[in-house]
Amino acid sequence: MPMTPIYAVIDAPIIAIIIAAAVILFGAERIPKLARSMGQAKKEFDAAMSGKPGQPDPSSGAQPAPGTSQTSSPPTAPSDPSTATPPQP
Repeated sequence: MPMTPIYAVIDAPIIAIIIAAAVILFGAERIPKLARSMGQAKKEFDAAMSGKPGQPDPSSGAQPAPGTSQTSSPPTAPSDPSTATPPQP
């Protein structure tokens, strides 16, 4: 028995029901925000899979937070442990 593809089963009334349920659950204002964030997540995922980290898409509008830099180095331990501040209780 051959399997029916999913796109052959989903027709206009089912799509209308899914859209109506989404509007009821999330509200009309929130749906564009959700779609935008899903698109941005897909772009970030595709960039990560292509192996080009740190190359955001200029059309996404993502900008680093003010006061931060793209090339920050990880914190390093002090070279002399005796000058380090002990942890506070």
